[in-house]
Amino acid sequence: MKNIVIKADNISYIYRTDNEKTQGSPAVKNLNVQIEDGEFVAVIGRNGSGKSTFARLLNALIVPSDGVLYITNMRTDSEKDIMHIRQTVGMVFQNPENQFVAASVEEDVAFGPENLGVPPVEIVERVSEALKDVGMEEYREYAPHNLSGGQKQRVAIAGILAMRPKCIVLDEATAMLDPVGRKEVLGVLKRLNEEENITIIHITHHMDEATVAHRVIVVDDGRIVMDGKPSEIFSRVEEIKALGLEVPQVTELFYELRKSGYDVPLNVLTADEAYEILKDII
Repeated sequence: MKNIVIKADNISYIYRTDNEKTQGSPAVKNLNVQIEDGEFVAVIGRNGSGKSTFARLLNALIVPSDGVLYITNMRTDSEKDIMHIRQTVGMVFQNPENQFVAASVEEDVAFGPENLGVPPVEIVERVSEALKDVGMEEYREYAPHNLSGGQKQRVAIAGILAMRPKCIVLDEATAMLDPVGRKEVLGVLKRLNEEENITIIHITHHMDEATVAHRVIVVDDGRIVMDGKPSEIFSRVEEIKALGLEVPQVTELFYELRKSGYDVPLNVLTADEAYEILKDII
């Protein structure tokens, strides 16, 4: 049985307004979920659904207003465990430049372990390993701001890796990237998950990115409304569309074919799967 990395026990979170005595409506409502060690989970939902709030809860940037969130058995509302929680769950945000603090890639990746008090000799090893993991070794002396969007996000991921996390949460980390940059980052995430067994929680609005995950969680109005394998979730095309979301392009094609009278499945996610089915029809 795999270890539970994240366990949300009936958690809610309410943002306060400018008047500290006034509370808004809950951004996350009575949410229950468990994520196991080594899972690759995509979290999708329309703007304002609560998915970014969920991401910040996982790293203890905010703590639940109600309920308890556990990170490897540590409560996020326990101040003595905050640093360990943030070492366990690393966060990568939408704009990587907001995470850069140094003049070179190498120095920036070293920043996290330095703050953890890691010995200098080990920091050098960690930086080299992290840059190798994301394919950025040759850029170690570059200024981060001179890199492409995809390269910047890979450096941001390397900075998290150097802290040796069990889990990486990406909050819309590919939103500002072009298709090439998104492909670069997604490739790194898949390899880290498959080869290093790092738990990945990828919050995205790109449905095609969600298809590579083991599991898709759909959030709406602060609640989990669907949770399952990508093929199961995206085959529910009309339900997904009713939530204001799209489905992957291949799934959309098969949905339209079925509407036109063709007897085709809806749980098709990739071009290769589509080819095998369509070659006989064509």
